[in-house]
Amino acid sequence: MQYHKNYTWFFLLIVLILNIALDQISKFVVRNEISDYEHIVLIKNFFTLTKVENSGAFLSLGDNMPYIFRLIILTGLPVLFLGYGLYYLFSKKNLPSTMQIALCFLIGGGMGNLYDRIVHGSVTDFMHMDFQIFQTGVFNIADISIMIGVGILLIQSLRMKTTPTGDPSNVEKED
Repeated sequence: MQYHKNYTWFFLLIVLILNIALDQISKFVVRNEISDYEHIVLIKNFFTLTKVENSGAFLSLGDNMPYIFRLIILTGLPVLFLGYGLYYLFSKKNLPSTMQIALCFLIGGGMGNLYDRIVHGSVTDFMHMDFQIFQTGVFNIADISIMIGVGILLIQSLRMKTTPTGDPSNVEKED
């Protein structure tokens, strides 16, 4: 049993570290190879790279807040939430595997953006998609990780609601 627990922790750490590493490597390349607001078309009329430094939150919300409020809201609170997320991930026994993986994506993405905010003073965003009927904001790999984590949790939540009683214990335990 201890072997299984160690294997699970090792796997979760790898997923978490890969999320942070892919995000930071991509941002390092972008910071060094792309000028601010440079527009590089990768897939015509659909996918472009545009380097933007975001000192606010999602879609630059809070960018105009006084520095002390940005520090508390965009750095202090995420440190608390990510710390609790790590504690929850590694201390809660019997979490479904899908929830563990989702938390790794959420925490990894959050840590990638938090690292940027602490070290660089802003988050480097660089991807943009245009679906003709709507466009995304400019985003990064950490944002993708967070959305994957949210998506996994949403799917798991919907699966739980489709069980006869809605009781999580009725969902098959994944390992």
